[in-house]
Amino acid sequence: MTSNEINMIIAGVWQTVYMTLVSTLIGYLIGLPWGIALTVTGQEGLHPNRGVYRVLDVFANIMRSVPFLIMLILVMPLTMLLVGKTYGSTATIVPLVISAAPLIARMVESSLNEVDHGVIEAAQSAGASNLQIIFRVLLGEARVSLISGATITVGTILGYSAMAGTIGGGGLGDIAIRYGYYRYQANILWTTVILLVLLVQLFQFIGTMISVKMDKRHN
Repeated sequence: MTSNEINMIIAGVWQTVYMTLVSTLIGYLIGLPWGIALTVTGQEGLHPNRGVYRVLDVFANIMRSVPFLIMLILVMPLTMLLVGKTYGSTATIVPLVISAAPLIARMVESSLNEVDHGVIEAAQSAGASNLQIIFRVLLGEARVSLISGATITVGTILGYSAMAGTIGGGGLGDIAIRYGYYRYQANILWTTVILLVLLVQLFQFIGTMISVKMDKRHN
């Protein structure tokens, strides 16, 4: 492998990490309040509202039903509007966020619904407001589960970023397609695959360590 190829792969790693982390961050800015809203307006939520829940629920289901590769194509006009181009690592963040947000919302909803209702009732009896219960009880009690969900989300987004390589999305996926597949350079293909696996394992390790530390503090 030449020095140019090595430098290209190193740049691909940074592009992949950039896409994954920025997309996850923005995705949580959308998905976290979405998931909280689903929990609060649910049948057993703090403020049940069947109409609002139904809208949020259906919207999440529809967005999650669209395969990422198709989402890449569908949102190209929006990507062009926001970024000015439809290729490259920055442009790929737009469809990544759109695909990740409903997944994150469901992860958050699932984590918050696991919180013991007895703890919530105790907080209500103590005179806590709904906002206090959301931020101090629900998010506080579910923090370990939320971090575990975030770890899964990061791995999923990393996989999506690799798929984006099929249309010039940048990162390791793009390198694997352009050089490993189209130019039959097996060494580059296997290098990118190994690096993608290592990145997933690294994010998984970091997420697990944070979860363990949070769990110990909770106990």
